[in-house]
Amino acid sequence: MKKIIAPFILLILALVVASCHTRYVITDITRTRIVVDERYDAHPDAAAETFVKPYQHEVDSLMMPVVGQVSLYMRAHRPESELSNLLADILLWSGKAYNESPDFSVYNMGGIRAALAKGPVNLGNVNDVAPFDNKIFFLTLTGDKVLELFTQIAKRGGEGVSHGVELEISKDGKLNKARLNGEEVATNKSYRVATLDYLASGNDGLSAFNYKSDVRSPQGADDNVRVLIANYFRDNSGKGIVVNGKVEGRIKVVN
Repeated sequence: MKKIIAPFILLILALVVASCHTRYVITDITRTRIVVDERYDAHPDAAAETFVKPYQHEVDSLMMPVVGQVSLYMRAHRPESELSNLLADILLWSGKAYNESPDFSVYNMGGIRAALAKGPVNLGNVNDVAPFDNKIFFLTLTGDKVLELFTQIAKRGGEGVSHGVELEISKDGKLNKARLNGEEVATNKSYRVATLDYLASGNDGLSAFNYKSDVRSPQGADDNVRVLIANYFRDNSGKGIVVNGKVEGRIKVVN
């Protein structure tokens, strides 16, 4: 950061000094916003279309294959949402491919970058939802750190958590109650967690993950979260299942 700021400060100082030796001064600054919308489709540029066409064909061949269906429009929002619940459940579902049986999973709202429209879901849609190169990550937390993690999730107003997590939080972001798979969280017990490698490093305010142990961090291309999401859709599609997500009170905000 210092290497970026220092030259910037020097530039400002240079401009200030220079202004002392010139009769030119800034008298006005204007700015505007250019809206890019359908108006630019009215008169297509033939040359541009010709240039883009071979690349568009290649991209479409990669992104257009349909992997499944969703039964309703889903977007991410706090404290819980259909989409964040679904993605957290997909992390839990993915555990079996790694011979893992996580007790719960966490998927950050900030990592969900698009919604899913009702109907067919293609690889491009999955890529839009999970555009980052995040990998699945397995770790163990002691019960007291699980409660610390849930407290941090409460402070953030909610994150994606898997089925079986029951959090009651206040409007000002305090954790009132926490249950896991129908039981109170035992401080002297250890819990297996599935999450993203980004969160496992303590990012997005979830610093309780820094106390992890027994970590497993697969780094292959097929371990990317968006690949696992696509696999989940394919698996359900092969069984004739239309995927949906449910808001079921995993995180409740109370007065």
